[in-house]
Amino acid sequence: MGDAAGRILVIKLGALGDIVQALGPFSAIRRHHPDSHITLLTTAPYEAFLGGSGLFDEVWLDDRPKPWQPRRCLALRSRLRSAGFARVYDLQTSGRSSSYFRLFWPGPVPEWSGIASGCSHPHANPSRDTMHTLERQAEQLRDAGIDHVPPPDLAWAKPDLGRFKLPERCALMVPGGAAHRPGKRWPAERYGELARRLAAAGILPVLIGTSTERDALDAIAEACPEARSVAGQTDFLDIVGLAQGALAAVGNDTGPMHLIAVAGCPCVVLYSNESDPALCGQRGPTVRILRRPTLAQLTVDEVATALAAAEGNGDVTTGVEEDANRMSA
Repeated sequence: MGDAAGRILVIKLGALGDIVQALGPFSAIRRHHPDSHITLLTTAPYEAFLGGSGLFDEVWLDDRPKPWQPRRCLALRSRLRSAGFARVYDLQTSGRSSSYFRLFWPGPVPEWSGIASGCSHPHANPSRDTMHTLERQAEQLRDAGIDHVPPPDLAWAKPDLGRFKLPERCALMVPGGAAHRPGKRWPAERYGELARRLAAAGILPVLIGTSTERDALDAIAEACPEARSVAGQTDFLDIVGLAQGALAAVGNDTGPMHLIAVAGCPCVVLYSNESDPALCGQRGPTVRILRRPTLAQLTVDEVATALAAAEGNGDVTTGVEEDANRMSA
């Protein structure tokens, strides 16, 4: 299809880390189809964020109809078929998104990049599930004729850097994560001890999270009253802005750490065996991964040392590394 004009559909439903790691593919598709009308099919949490990226002409929301909701399924089918898409890039590559390929039957069926049975441009690598998300998506797009996929980039994001009025010497802490996967969370009391060390070094700990992570955030704030919580006050652009202004960041394997890494903030991400950084690890200019079979095995000294060494020059050297001995004490 090349860069010929036409209507293009890109499917990416979530979660946040996956959305961030699809920013490079989004940009590659936009560049490959400069004169096309490109529609993104996504879910409500990402509508405003991706709608402001300049990479799409239109954003549709997928309400994920269930098989036992025939009217909603038929409405989605009608919308997809009537749009006249020439090509679909399924970057979700899930059972759900692949099922949307069948909604076009009996035809006309657009060109389709994904894993749906019978599609025109399948990503048929049998090892695709053992590849990191970035490499897997780049290979999928190469199979569809897009040779260059850049790394994720947030240069288009224009956050309000002054909204929270934070000092220059601050570090972000992201102690939360999926509630149903507690094994991905470093103990809150250790975040509290790390926050105390940061505060003693003259660095303001800034806590990022949601209302569902209140227990961990409250425990850290109790251990370190100097910490400032912005929990529940941030959207995705706010997190990008906070990351751009921070000396460093530390957090669990959770979506905001993907934003923080791509925003260029030197960061340390904590992994247990419940997730594999070889498949989904954060990527960015300065990312350090610490992994143990269980996060209870990871000491405050180890994390403090890694955070101090996250960046070997610039603000982090003067703001964190010079205090490494004090932080690790």
